Amino acid sequence: MADLAEGFAPEAFGSDAGDADAMLDTLHDPSAWPMFTVPLAGGFAIVVHFNSGEEFTTTDCFLTHPDWGQDLVLSSDDQDRIGPGLCWPELAALLEAPPGAAGVTDPHARLLLLLPVLGDAAVPEEAVTAVVEALVARGAPEASRALAERLLQGHPMWGAVGWWFDDDEQSWLCEGDHSPRKVPLGDHLPPRQRAALEACLTPR
Repeated sequence: MADLAEGFAPEAFGSDAGDADAMLDTLHDPSAWPMFTVPLAGGFAIVVHFNSGEEFTTTDCFLTHPDWGQDLVLSSDDQDRIGPGLCWPELAALLEAPPGAAGVTDPHARLLLLLPVLGDAAVPEEAVTAVVEALVARGAPEASRALAERLLQGHPMWGAVGWWFDDDEQSWLCEGDHSPRKVPLGDHLPPRQRAALEACLTPR
């Protein structure tokens, strides 16, 4: 979330500056390329992948399924900039991990890890509350509302934009210039896989 929190020191997250630098070094290590898997219902997952080169590190987020031949890119902060990839209703629907899943299963960790993929200009008050709770659960000070509001303004590469739900397509669509969600998510998939994907992203 460092890219989203310009103007906030590591202490705002409850982190020592030295520890934060050490963590960034780990994430940006060209020999490491860390990856985090957020398991979803129906066998779906979101994979957050840090791609570290000699000059800079990019973060790519993919929606995956074992039956797919190709993953769907939700966001990428490389020079081509792709995002946002989720609206708030979808992200809120993904916070609870399916039973017995492996990977990132804690709801607070899932929210914070996927927050950079979000870019929604109409987040409700409950979103601010959820982000504050997640930050505090991960060690931030109780007074974290200002930080939460800043994080919900979206990634600096694409910001917070408008979304709407297309009843015909049964999919959220995004008006952001760089978003992969300008078209229905998974519109190339067979009907059965498309229905499973829609169910996965639907608030329960």
